[in-house]
Amino acid sequence: MIRVLLADDQSLVRAGFRALLDAQPGIEVAGEAADGEEALRLVRELRPDLVLMDIRMPVLDGLAATRRITEDPELADVKVVMLTTFELDEYVFEAIRSGASGFLVKDTEPEELVRAARAVVDGDALLSPSVTRRLIEEFAARSKEPAEAESLSQLTEREREVMALVGIGLSNEEIAGRLVVSPLTAKTHVSRAMVKLGVRDRAQLVVLAYESGLVRPGWLG
Repeated sequence: MIRVLLADDQSLVRAGFRALLDAQPGIEVAGEAADGEEALRLVRELRPDLVLMDIRMPVLDGLAATRRITEDPELADVKVVMLTTFELDEYVFEAIRSGASGFLVKDTEPEELVRAARAVVDGDALLSPSVTRRLIEEFAARSKEPAEAESLSQLTEREREVMALVGIGLSNEEIAGRLVVSPLTAKTHVSRAMVKLGVRDRAQLVVLAYESGLVRPGWLG
């Protein structure tokens, strides 16, 4: 059972997400929060698998709440997905840097929300591939000049290759197709790269791929 916490200051948004998610087999809404402070308290109390977190909320915004969750070792198993109003929200890349596992546009299709909830808990994919790729390119283009990270020397040549493909927004299945290997093999390479680099999840691997210069803006395709 995937347990979800909804954090949004609009009660109608929470009600809509609750109705949709509670109707799905294997998913339940464990609680709701109207601001970041309440979200943080409920995360510590309820230990949900996933938090759907609005970026803009009163008292404590979603970015700060996400940072506190992801920096707490006791909450390492809690995944956070940011909710945005616009596809090119200026805070999305900062949200991923803060530890969010991905993001969803609030008017996303219901089936995409359900798929995303299952995917991020499984750790298998960065969310909404088409939107993800546009956002990664947009925000990576604004980021600082990359410098090769010494930590990448820990990776094998194949792991670096797989990390670069993760960085351009490919799923495990797409990576497997590019490299002519099984999806399980691709997932294993991704997991090993994450362990060696000490990153929390796939989203953080994407950020590191850009910040290290392993992937550059414009390489999407």
